[in-house]
Amino acid sequence: MGKRLRIAVVGYGSGGQAAALLLSRDGHAVEVFERVPHPGPVGAGFLLQPIGLHVLWELGLLDAVLAHGRPIARLFGETAAGRAVMDMRYAELDRRLFGLGLQRGALFQLLDAAWQDGRCLHAGCAIVEVDTQAGRLIDAKGRIHAGFDLVVVADGAASSLRGQIAPATLDRPYPWGAQWCLVEQRHWPWADELRQRYVAARCMAGMLPVGTRPDDPVPRMSFFWSLPVAALDAGADTTSSWHAGLAAVWPEAADWLASTDVPRALAPARYRDTAHRRWHRGRAVLLGDAAHAMSPQLGQGVNMALLDALVLRDALRLPVPTAEALAQYQAQRRDHIGIYHFWSRWLTPLFQSERKLGPALRDALFHPLSRLPGGRGQMLRVLTGTRRGWLGKVVLPPPFLRQLEKRGMATDEAATPALELD
Repeated sequence: MGKRLRIAVVGYGSGGQAAALLLSRDGHAVEVFERVPHPGPVGAGFLLQPIGLHVLWELGLLDAVLAHGRPIARLFGETAAGRAVMDMRYAELDRRLFGLGLQRGALFQLLDAAWQDGRCLHAGCAIVEVDTQAGRLIDAKGRIHAGFDLVVVADGAASSLRGQIAPATLDRPYPWGAQWCLVEQRHWPWADELRQRYVAARCMAGMLPVGTRPDDPVPRMSFFWSLPVAALDAGADTTSSWHAGLAAVWPEAADWLASTDVPRALAPARYRDTAHRRWHRGRAVLLGDAAHAMSPQLGQGVNMALLDALVLRDALRLPVPTAEALAQYQAQRRDHIGIYHFWSRWLTPLFQSERKLGPALRDALFHPLSRLPGGRGQMLRVLTGTRRGWLGKVVLPPPFLRQLEKRGMATDEAATPALELD
């Protein structure tokens, strides 16, 4: 697997955690630098796709994640008037597949607990400068951390270091963000679905069952409410006006949040669109949102960061110099992620904007087009993370698919998959 390296990982989000765990298990000496004194999850919940579940299977964490997450069979979106806009079912691609609603806290705790051998975490240590040629870091207090063979920059969408590795070809904030919170699932009628409601592109609400955490056995759901960033910054809504706005879009969701102290109990989220032609320089490399931040419309952020970590590990196992291994990592990941950047950039205005014509065409055409055999298969591959480029696909390992089949959802055996993965 090549020589053992001394590696610095900057950032302890999902991508940084997975990288630390995978690289430590390969015998590399890994040190993680995290700016906050007490690292923890950011955000409420998210949807793990089959591509992300594959990485957790590689880590030996699939059973633990399935024990806490909630299997999701269907993504359904409709207008406030009840017109179907999106209806995507994993079994139509392959009956073994499903998504997994998961609390960010659950994934953080599981990855954190798994990284014990060789653990070295510098919490409360903000890195402000990377010397890519010498493998040296300087933190906010002026301290020097030197002697690294490789620096993995995984400090998220708002990375302050990405420009020191390579100039971004695109790096801009989205004008729309969201508010998030967790609510108890109780007897929610759509326990295996991600449900969304839309009013043109001005309003979007979502509910995703996300299961439990190791320190909290209560099943919960992640609630999402779309807002312009300007409204997030203003924060002027009263509790009554906020509830009235949600009730006009989705009365059932408003009932579930009736006892929630909104909007004060909601956490804000802001997004960026970032792309790099080059992901590495000298002894440093970008990973996760630091390399390829995008809007959450395709739900791929955490999944792609996990896959980055796995591909980087595999590249470093090759019997080639580190610089060549980083080039192969970049080529493989850019080949996969380009289509997701494209669709995320073009779909976002159809779901979060003040536009009228685009969302009207979405409401009229998106669902019928998604039912066409060719269109359905292409959309499902993008959803599951298994699309590579315009026509290629990622092949998931048969042992992983068998494990999903054993541990996954009870699906209709009579369902005929539109496409097989292997």
